Amino acid sequence: MRYTLRQLEVFLATAHFENITQAAESISLSQSAASEALKGLEKQFDIQLFDRIGKRLQLNELGRLLRPKAEALIERAHDLEDAFRQHKDIGALKVGATLSIGNYLAVNIMAEFMRLHPEAEVSLQVANTTTIANKISNFELDIGLVEGELHRPELDVIPWRDDELCVFCAPSHPLAKKSSLNDDDLLSAAWIMRESGSGTRQAFDWAMHGLLPELNISLELQHTEAIKRAVEAGLGIGCLSSITLEDAFKRGSLIRLEVPHRNFQRQFYFIMHKDKFRSAGVDKWLELCQSSV
Repeated sequence: MRYTLRQLEVFLATAHFENITQAAESISLSQSAASEALKGLEKQFDIQLFDRIGKRLQLNELGRLLRPKAEALIERAHDLEDAFRQHKDIGALKVGATLSIGNYLAVNIMAEFMRLHPEAEVSLQVANTTTIANKISNFELDIGLVEGELHRPELDVIPWRDDELCVFCAPSHPLAKKSSLNDDDLLSAAWIMRESGSGTRQAFDWAMHGLLPELNISLELQHTEAIKRAVEAGLGIGCLSSITLEDAFKRGSLIRLEVPHRNFQRQFYFIMHKDKFRSAGVDKWLELCQSSV
């Protein structure tokens, strides 16, 4: 295309005011920039659109012929700009979340988001931290909500909210009678744990520094509910996010075990690709997540 919308705007403003200075002011350009734009348009097509009468620029016959076509094109361009703005408000949003966050936090956030923005198209994928990070890196997801810390140069990792892991067992388990556990207790137990690559397992491994090689990890499962059922059945003790255990603790089907000398504090994070455009939908999602804390 050999002309620009800005050149057409200058042409139309000049046709309206018949004065380049006033035309430039009306579209927030300097007089020299407007003059150059008009001269460039005429030079590109070897035409003259105005008769110059003193300081006035009066449309000539060719200018009068082309003016309605230019008006129509500019109007369509404004309509397209408005359409872009409307779709920019929300649009489609692809969210990824780790299992604990996805099953216990993200679904409720998504329901509230869709209530506030009924026109939004939101999808939620639930997987472990490594899988979500890979999908963000490959531009398959717009934003991720993860439990584990990540150090990837292509990702922005933004702290969201605090969390705590809890060690737990069935009420019938021998350790349920103890007021707190020491390292010998931790080494004596059979553990039912999340798989490697999950944020929960990463935080657990850090908390158990010094003991990890000697721990008896008897079973690794990919789903928190499966771990809870296995612990309820007396197969061992577990360690999961506190948000996944609240209902079980209230019912008494599981018992929290105190391990005061080990640090089970951690954070949840937002992750986004540094090079991906941050849409209005992503910003609104972040605002809603922050307000839910």
